[in-house]
Amino acid sequence: MLQPGVWGVVATPFTGSTFDLDEQSLARLVEHYERVGVTGLTVLGVFGEAAQLSTEERRAALETVVDAVELPLVVGATSLGTAPVIEEVRLAQQVAGDRLAGVMVQVNSPNPHVLARHLQAVHEATGAGLVVQDYPLVSGVSISPDALVTALRDLSFVVAVKAEAPPTPVAVATLTAALDVPVFGGLGGLGLLDELACGAAGAMTGFSFPEGLIACVEGWREGGYEAARDAWLPYLPLVNFEQQARIALAIRKECLRRRGLFLESSVRPPAASLPESLHEQLARHLAAVR
Repeated sequence: MLQPGVWGVVATPFTGSTFDLDEQSLARLVEHYERVGVTGLTVLGVFGEAAQLSTEERRAALETVVDAVELPLVVGATSLGTAPVIEEVRLAQQVAGDRLAGVMVQVNSPNPHVLARHLQAVHEATGAGLVVQDYPLVSGVSISPDALVTALRDLSFVVAVKAEAPPTPVAVATLTAALDVPVFGGLGGLGLLDELACGAAGAMTGFSFPEGLIACVEGWREGGYEAARDAWLPYLPLVNFEQQARIALAIRKECLRRRGLFLESSVRPPAASLPESLHEQLARHLAAVR
């Protein structure tokens, strides 16, 4: 099972007009995550623009992270089909070795029996522990929490669930009540406080200030709702600002650039860039949390 806490979801930095992988900035980012005390890292997820990377770039990104830090890793698989997911898992195993805490696999069917067979086939082919990500905005697949419980209940190789189908607190409550695996929230931390109240093991998301995620989760452990709320409140305006539809990724990467962690904040097309009209407001939000 994945350890509870904050698993930082790693963005992939690019540089130049050809959007080349910026390995130096990537190393700097994950070193920062390790320094501030995350439990582990999630690499090549949705926030990492993994779907826009070639196989060679995915390997290079993973190698950079493995060389830069000692943290356990969850590695994302972007495909929905069983055969390509198996290929992605094997690449992760080759590069990460015993550092691989799990491979994050998307829910690929609303039918719990189809989903269970898919996950079983991936595990049988690779032996990997799986983190099951329910993220319909990206996968295009919607499954009810009860159906997801049915799919996962008898799968001992599932090491965690990432619940990103709104309303996430309801999903977290259903999943944690029925499954003996940790459930993590995502979506930039928008529902983090309520997810913790409903039994979440922590956060697995790419918010540009992982320090805030850690403060909230540790506050919950040490002092419950009031402590977690007080720790999270200063970050909430930026959390909300970052989660704007279609430009969330661009905002987060610009935050990372302004924090000195990325050299450039470019996103690969067709993702939308940060509109000039929001730069001043972003500066206000960053000034408020520094």
